[in-house]
Order: sequence, then structure tokens, then C-alpha cells
Amino acid sequence: MAIVAGVDFGTLSVRVSIVDSERGMLGSAVAEYPLHRRREDPEHATQSHEDHMRALAEATRAAVKQTGISGDQVEAIALDTTGSSVIPVDAKMQPLGEYYLWCDHRAKGEAQEITSTAHQKKLEAIEWCGGVYSSEWGFSKLLHWLRHNPERRDKFASAFEHCDMVAATLCGITDPKRVKRSICAMGHKWLWNAQLGGLPPESFLVAVDPLLKGVREKLDGEYTTSDAIAGHLSAFWAEKLGLKAGIPIPVGAFDAHWDAIGAGCRTDDMVNVVGTSTCIIGITPSPNLVPGVCGVVQGSVHPQRTGIEAGLSAVGDIFNAIAARAGTDVATLSKGLENYRAGQTGLLRMTWDNGDRTILVNPNLRGITLGWNLQSTAQDELFAAIEGTALHTRVIFDRMNEKGVRVARVINAGGIPQKNDVLNQVYANVLGRPVLVPTKSTTSVGSAIFAFMAAGAFKNIEEAQDKICPPHKTYTPEAGEQRIYDELYRLFSRLYFEFGKAAGQMGHILPGLIRISEMRHKGAAASDKA
Repeated sequence: MAIVAGVDFGTLSVRVSIVDSERGMLGSAVAEYPLHRRREDPEHATQSHEDHMRALAEATRAAVKQTGISGDQVEAIALDTTGSSVIPVDAKMQPLGEYYLWCDHRAKGEAQEITSTAHQKKLEAIEWCGGVYSSEWGFSKLLHWLRHNPERRDKFASAFEHCDMVAATLCGITDPKRVKRSICAMGHKWLWNAQLGGLPPESFLVAVDPLLKGVREKLDGEYTTSDAIAGHLSAFWAEKLGLKAGIPIPVGAFDAHWDAIGAGCRTDDMVNVVGTSTCIIGITPSPNLVPGVCGVVQGSVHPQRTGIEAGLSAVGDIFNAIAARAGTDVATLSKGLENYRAGQTGLLRMTWDNGDRTILVNPNLRGITLGWNLQSTAQDELFAAIEGTALHTRVIFDRMNEKGVRVARVINAGGIPQKNDVLNQVYANVLGRPVLVPTKSTTSVGSAIFAFMAAGAFKNIEEAQDKICPPHKTYTPEAGEQRIYDELYRLFSRLYFEFGKAAGQMGHILPGLIRISEMRHKGAAASDKA
């Protein structure tokens, strides 16, 4: 028997779960931290490392207290985080600013430059991340920081993903060169590829911008999968967390990737981790390069398999925004949605409110709702948004299928599916296949599994999954609804590519609206300063 702590850092809070290898979940606790946004710049989204660590200590102590065990009984702690959430540091691992959170899209221009240069230079690594580099990823954000913080460049020693930064902090590591880096994080978001020699060459980075000179060396170090140990809990942080010093901490990963493990993902499964956004995570036996996905990385989800990632840039955030505009909340607005039927609203909703993560990888998009009439309600839009996220997911699955990625099972995990039967049934009807949903929350279960592996409690991940993961509830497609969604899908996919691709007939409209809005905001800001 072993007891471990599994940690999951989300967008607004951290959850710490105490899990027993025999009895399962003993208890968990949550602590929140602020997300810093700016009304004048909707692309801005940052968080403080200090806030994260404070919340981690608070949640860990609360979780241990809730279970009634002693903190000395916890044998390992593992953590996953959002990503790509990037922080620059100095030579002593002190932050030089806040995290550029995963949903910070200020680096749109930098992402376009990286993509363009990669194709000009025929950088093979770009094909492993779908052919397009994103403003949500590491090099884009780091270059944006370097350009906008000239006064801090001389102190810049390295940059880290949140999962690696937190692990290093807990281990008391103060030398950037000694930090083990997650293959999950660096493979999906930083163009790292073992077969291609690791990170892109210095010549490529300098071709993007001379400010990246020397960055490759500063990001150097040991890159490894999450079956490796990042270090051991320092005495300082052991006291803060209420645990014993010296327990192992495995190399971390992104929340969606470990959520997939916690949801029971096996080879050829695809998991929709549905929360504020959706990450679509799969495990495949061998690499299949898919244009538009967020990366194909060996060892990123399961240390001995190939991981594939795609997703939607906003899901729960869209539902919340619709409810907020109606002066209510999602739970209240959702009452009665179980009586809605496919296509009855007459609305077709493109869920691009925060841009497109996959397969267009285009942040210069915004939400579209077609079909309004004078009787349309906020509840109609909410149902149409649920349909829209499912239809977008089908676009992604179709692209994967075209490129040889087999999908044996579809699992809906994350924070929303356990609370939303309507969403799960719509997904089953739109995707035309059964959708499995864990009967209990799997948040931090994946972290616990990797903590158990670090503690030596199980022989392999599959054995841990069999013991720890909850069973599934199955939602099966309804034939009549499926036929309607097949018809809606033909309309949706045409709209998706006509408005979403620059070469589409309508591809200039949404970027044009963004450009005009940004110009007006800048003009207003300049007037205020004057």
C-alpha cells in the first residue's frame, strides 16, 4: 500500500488529491489564484509564480487535513500544469516576470514569423507540430517577452514551462542547467524532437530574430519522460506543504495529457479533456504526422507510446461568456437543455471566441453565430455552442482519420462532462460513435498515477490505471439525431474553412474586425495618455 499526492494546476485553481493505492481517493482540496487580464488587450493573460506556490501549499495542507492522515505518510508528489505557460528566469531561477499563460495570445505575430521561417528553412520539426506554430506555444511567447522587456534581457538566463518550474522550485533547484525538462511540454510546444537533434538549431532561431541568439544553449539540459525523477522535495517546501522532505517528484507534464491517463486512455484512444478549453489527447502506437495538430511527440502522454494533441481554444469559457451576457450562470441557463433536439434552434455556432487551436491554428478568428431570429434566446445560443464544439471536434477527428490515426474509443474527460449529460449525448450524436465518460472526476488522478510510479507502487501505468481510474458511463448515438447532425456538419465544415482559412472567400472578415478593434483601442489609449 502507498499514499501519494496528485497535483493539478488549472487556469484558475490548483487541486491536490491524496490517493491510496488500495482505497483510492482519500480526499482533495482546491485553492484559487488570480488570472491577470486587461480589458484594453484581450490577448493578455498572465499569472504569478508566487501565487501558484502559495495556492499549492494551501491546497496540500487542506487535502492532508481532510483525509486525517499524517503528511509523513505521503510517499511521492507529482504535478501537472497548464501549457504552454512560460516564465523567464534569471541565473538563480528567480522569475523575471509573470507566466505567459496558455491562453495568452499576444505572440500572434511572433508565431507567424516562426511558421514562415520554418517553411523557408525547411525545418522538419514544424511538420511534427502540424505545420503551423502557435501563439500559445513557447518560442512565440519567449520572443514576445524578449522584444517587450529590453531592460530585463541582460538578466535572462532561461525560460521554463510551468510544470518544470514548479517541480524545480519544490526540489530547491536554483541552477537552470540542473532542471529536468518535460518531453511532454518541450515536444508539443517548443519544437523539441529527439530524432531531429532536440531543439531547432541556432541558425534557425537567429533567422527568426537575432534576439534568440544563445537561447538554444540557455534551454539546454536533460529532457525526459515522466517516468524519470525530477528531484526530491526540499526541506523548505516540505515544511510549507506539510509533507516529509526527500520524497520523489517525477518530471511533470501538461494537465490534459495526464488527465487522459487518469481517464483510462490506452493505445488508439482519443480523450476530449473538456474544461475552459478542450485538449484532445491520444495515444498511438507509432507517429502519424497530421497537419494542423498541436504535436506528435514520442513519450509525451505515455512514456512508451506516441502522444498526439489537438483541441479547441475555448469551450467552458464560451459557455460562461454566453451565460454572463444573459445575466445568469451556466447551471441556470442549462436547465431544460435536455429537451432540445439537433438543429432545432436554427443556429450554427462557430466556437472561435478565443481563436482556433486546431486544425487551422489561427488566433485571428472570433466566434460566429448564424441563424438568429427575433425569438432566439441565450439558451438557444448555449445549446448551439455545445453543438459547435462537438462539430469542431468532428472536423479534427476527420483530419486525423485522413492521416491514418486510428480512434478505437472516444472518452470525454475534464471538468465539464461529469456535470453535463447534454454535452456528452450531443458529442455521441455528432461524432457518430459511443462516448465514454468517467463516472467520477479524474482531475489529478493522472498525477497520482505518476506519483505512484515514482513511489514504486505499481509495475506499469496500465496496472495503476486498472486500480485507480474510475469506470465509464457510455452515451450511445441516437440514429435520428445523428442524421440531422450529419446534415449540419456539411454546413459547419464549409463555414469553418470559408471563414477560417486566409485563402477562403470569407477569410479576411474576422481578421479585419480584429484589426479595426485593435486600432481603435490603441487610439483610445493614446488619447488617454495625451
